[in-house]
Amino acid sequence: MNQFIMSMDAGGTMTDTFFVDDTGRFVVGKAQTTPADESIGFGRSVEDALAQWGQAPEAVFPKVATGIYSGTSMLNRLLERKGRRLGVIVTAGMEDYFQLERGIQTYLGYSYQDRLKVSTHRHNQPLVPRERMKGVRGRIDLFGTEAIPLYEHEAEAAVAELLDMDVEGIVVNLLFSYVNGAHENAVKEAALKVMERKGKSVPIYLSSELYPVMQDFARLNTVTIEAYAAEPSRGQFQKIADRARNFGGQFELRVMASHGGTISTEARELARTLISGPIGGMVGARYLGAELGIGNIVCSDIGGTSFDLGLITGGEFTTKTQPDMARFVLKLPLVDIDSVGAGTGSYVRLDPISKRIEFGPDSAGSRIGMCFEQGGVDTPTLSDCNIILGNLNPNNFLGGEVILNRERSYQAIKERIADPLGLDPYDAAEGVLQLFENHLRNEVYARVFGKGYSPEDYTLFSYGGGGPMHVAGYTKGLNFADVLVPAWAAGFSAFGCACADFEYRLDRTVNVATASPDLAPAAFEQGFDLLSGAVNAGWEGLRAKVKEEFAKSGVDAGQIEYRHCLRLQYVGQLNDVEIELPFQAVRRADDIREIIERFEVAYSKEFSRSAKSPELGYLVTNVLVRGVVKVMKPALPNFPLHGPEPLRDALKEIRPIYRNGKWHDARIFHMDDLLPGNVITGPAVIEAASTTFMVPPGAEARLDQHLIFHLRHLED
Repeated sequence: MNQFIMSMDAGGTMTDTFFVDDTGRFVVGKAQTTPADESIGFGRSVEDALAQWGQAPEAVFPKVATGIYSGTSMLNRLLERKGRRLGVIVTAGMEDYFQLERGIQTYLGYSYQDRLKVSTHRHNQPLVPRERMKGVRGRIDLFGTEAIPLYEHEAEAAVAELLDMDVEGIVVNLLFSYVNGAHENAVKEAALKVMERKGKSVPIYLSSELYPVMQDFARLNTVTIEAYAAEPSRGQFQKIADRARNFGGQFELRVMASHGGTISTEARELARTLISGPIGGMVGARYLGAELGIGNIVCSDIGGTSFDLGLITGGEFTTKTQPDMARFVLKLPLVDIDSVGAGTGSYVRLDPISKRIEFGPDSAGSRIGMCFEQGGVDTPTLSDCNIILGNLNPNNFLGGEVILNRERSYQAIKERIADPLGLDPYDAAEGVLQLFENHLRNEVYARVFGKGYSPEDYTLFSYGGGGPMHVAGYTKGLNFADVLVPAWAAGFSAFGCACADFEYRLDRTVNVATASPDLAPAAFEQGFDLLSGAVNAGWEGLRAKVKEEFAKSGVDAGQIEYRHCLRLQYVGQLNDVEIELPFQAVRRADDIREIIERFEVAYSKEFSRSAKSPELGYLVTNVLVRGVVKVMKPALPNFPLHGPEPLRDALKEIRPIYRNGKWHDARIFHMDDLLPGNVITGPAVIEAASTTFMVPPGAEARLDQHLIFHLRHLED
């Protein structure tokens, strides 16, 4: 009996569902996202996928071994400010945290021009208003020593006031609690007494338990979001799990986490799943690269709302530990991805003063554009431009389930863009797409060259529903070693979720330094006990917590593979680097020497060999433990190769497309009818139910045995 892996990606525009069996046979379903209840879009996407196999969900779901979710429900809850009613207890004097913020939060997500203008900066709407921020006196210093005892009567009074305000949860974040959580625990004990007295009970979230890491403001943001948005999102996950069970599924639903692994929906630290869709694409690219023997990859994902870009070097991606999401600086591990507010649904406008064409960052999302009459959109989008140029078939969107109106697109482009500029509508639409693709090309160029790398040493993967449409435009002239477009590009992020292991990643700040063994051998020897003690105790505690998390899913402790990591920086510098160690305890001086050697190799890759500064000494900022349970992964399809000429039945029609200022007769192919080995020379359009692959004049695409297209620019 075949076993299946099922994964889903509920994006801002579309919900993709990916099914693959143990032979590598796969199918991708697509439906419009339903933000109010994502299980509805999930169900429709499942039905769309399995209909292509001629099977009902009830016939397949009992055979599904693994089910993975990725999506934006938690992020949407945060953006829309529809989370829990919270109270927050902080160290006295810090009650204005959310009103003051950090300066960077007032302009996160802004264009470069708006970042330069202080008048455009604005503060976020606080997740917790000032009246529900309570200060309590007491102080732990940076060494973990109690400098001022906790005023427990103030803690009890603060909790009582918050309960009288009908809060649904209480967050506790005290200074230096990551070193010593005694005061936070005392606040919790005081809160429990007050709750018992008042006959009320609400959950309490301690930063020292959930995120015991330095950088107080980012830690407060993270713990607050955990309570505000993450906990309520469990209900959304439950709806999806219930829908899967109604189809006959018997698996535990897991969620894609920001560090590149999956975690249970019952995980304690659910804020790690705040952003998950783009992470799936990176994980899928890493897995596919490993299968194909490709170590250096540029990952590019175009959806309806954004363009996500990441690098994989030597088979691994890097992780940020203080990312920003939804205009909040957080303290979470996040796969290093740059996101630009430019997708196929991005609005296209003229600046009223300069008449400059602008697109995004806002998007029509699942409403597509003016072409979708039921969408209620009043501004043209990039999709409207593609439709009037002949690039998109208005009768084939979602395989024909949604019919688009080309005339509405034409009139919108003509009235809003072309007429004010004195241009032909087709020239205006092509100009918009050229600006869009040039913008993406500049982003790719900056990402690769900014790290000191060369495109010739990298292979670019293009995926997402809009990636195949624009990849020829944003890769032209960059001379990548290869450009790959999987036939399942539209569901690639969902595919990537199926490639992720079951993994928990927990960390703790230790901040312990050591000298260089070569430059200061005496100081190095003297610091051995302090460093080894801090690292070993940290790893031991984190291993126990990882084991507890896996136990919630019934995982036997013997299945867990522990990976021990550290984050280090040179003393006095601000940027730390993560390394993995081959041992689980520091027992001798040679172990510390190996830590230093691995750090300097990683530092040289991240920055530059010439920037190494061993004379400063080394600071271990954080200890980390990754607990990994290997899971069944998709098998890569492998079909026999055929000749370069497609079958006659693969050619659907000849359709005019507007390119380079003139009309071309383009061959239109049905992607599912192409055979491995076929070569398509442009101008051509390859259509699938969930995506469209544009092969422009001067380019060709070859389909290999793994159902991956290789795009080549003949004129480069």
